Amino acid sequence: MHTVFLLIVSLCLLFLGASNLNSESHRDNADKIQVVVSILPQAYFVERVGGERVDVSVMVAPGHSPATYEPGPRQMVKLNRAKLYFRIGAPFENVWIERISKANPGLNVIDTRHGIELLPMKTYHHGIQKSVFRHGRDLKDPHIWLSLRLVKVQAKNICNALIETDPAYRAYYHENLAMFHRDIDKLDREITKTLKDLRTRKFIVFHPAWGYFARDYGLEQIPIEVEGKEPNAGALSDLIGYAKQEGIKVVFVQAQFSTRNAGTVAQAIGGQIVRIDPLARDYLKNMRRIVETFRKVI
Repeated sequence: MHTVFLLIVSLCLLFLGASNLNSESHRDNADKIQVVVSILPQAYFVERVGGERVDVSVMVAPGHSPATYEPGPRQMVKLNRAKLYFRIGAPFENVWIERISKANPGLNVIDTRHGIELLPMKTYHHGIQKSVFRHGRDLKDPHIWLSLRLVKVQAKNICNALIETDPAYRAYYHENLAMFHRDIDKLDREITKTLKDLRTRKFIVFHPAWGYFARDYGLEQIPIEVEGKEPNAGALSDLIGYAKQEGIKVVFVQAQFSTRNAGTVAQAIGGQIVRIDPLARDYLKNMRRIVETFRKVI
């Protein structure tokens, strides 16, 4: 696998050297810091802090899952040109980040989880939360971008890395960070008020992406997935019984995952499937949209 990866990288670099495609765009961005991030919301974070000083590329394209993603030739070229890579803990990073670092020694990989205490992933059995274990250790929840409060920490880590790379613009980055933090705080207050009087504090999701969000606002997510896999018939029946007991009428799904079992649950409880997107690029606008959906359907 390692040999194949190096061959792909070599071919990408050969292509880069021989090709003159997009040269005008490349010249326009020559003075900007070339940054790569794992998922779309991170691009928004970096652009809010970096402003006109950054040019951001995203590894996982819209509609794709960070759990199953593998970099392609275009991403390899972007990585070769980049100065900074902001990782966030997406599942594909566990496999690829070391290879990416070795293939691009000039790339500074920054872990935006620095200073964040990760929650354990949870599954349910008879309505009781249980930690998910893998290889003898509890599996940590990677969905830190869905907590506005943790995004402030991530943005600070981004700011520090940009200042280290581009110290002449320290004041610019600090000013942008302060404005971003103010916008986050404003939305956080709005969400707290909006979600205060929901009919129920529990909600069903297919994929357990909303643990940090739920913690921030006193909610409880109940995932259909069991340890990252489709549930068996017994687990599905247990979940349906629990949902009926709690009066839950909505199942939230996202485009990156199958809705088959979600549909089964929704039909059994006399409820509905509602789509929400945790990976939209326009982060604050998307979070407002999601919260308004919660207000209407829960």
